[in-house]
Amino acid sequence: MQEEQLTVSVWRGQGQEGHFENFQVPRRTSQTVLDVVTHIQRHLDPDLGFRFACRVGMCGSCAMTVNGVARWTCRTHVQKVVGADNTLQIAPLANLPHIRDLVTDMRQFFDKWVKPEGRFVGKSNRHQEFATVKPDSVERQHANQGIECIGCGVCYSSCDVVAQRPDYLGPAALNRAWTLVNDERDTRKLERLAAVAGDAGCHACHTQGSCTLRCPKQLTPTASIAGLKRLSARAAMKGEI
Repeated sequence: MQEEQLTVSVWRGQGQEGHFENFQVPRRTSQTVLDVVTHIQRHLDPDLGFRFACRVGMCGSCAMTVNGVARWTCRTHVQKVVGADNTLQIAPLANLPHIRDLVTDMRQFFDKWVKPEGRFVGKSNRHQEFATVKPDSVERQHANQGIECIGCGVCYSSCDVVAQRPDYLGPAALNRAWTLVNDERDTRKLERLAAVAGDAGCHACHTQGSCTLRCPKQLTPTASIAGLKRLSARAAMKGEI
């Protein structure tokens, strides 16, 4: 009996220049897209460049564009995304510079975490008692809704505003800012609201919801951004920013 084959089109090239190259890959039970890419590199083309680490949905480094949608390839089973004719198309994440093949340059993504004051700044030191945060407080609940982001870039790659405005901070950076403005231990709330209220900040979001739809962690960056819009507008009306 002839073994069932997948026809896999993989983006190859340096920088923004390149083309899709077809490979025939045996189809397996419970096969993930990362399994497919790994098979190509190990058995068909050892020069194929891609990025991965944990293989279990913890690091986010294996994110790629599969059949036009940004996904974690380690958690995406072939049977859920393969075409009727046993075809797959695999490309690097959109909205990011390409280094080679399926590898993107993530520096601009992480640089944007810095711009909206994306670093926790507390008022206590290690010699003091731990701060007590009530788990049922409204602020803690808001922070909890976005705190599990692992920086995979899927939301950023899926964002239509980033595609049109490369200076836009993007959903991941703004989601991070939202978790921090709701952290009662942090001391930079107003500075952070001022940073996200700029022209490339939260008010540039069109609320299309692609980030929330695609987030592998089921987070809601759209809601986080809406929260920043409310808080920054309120602070501006009070003359605080």
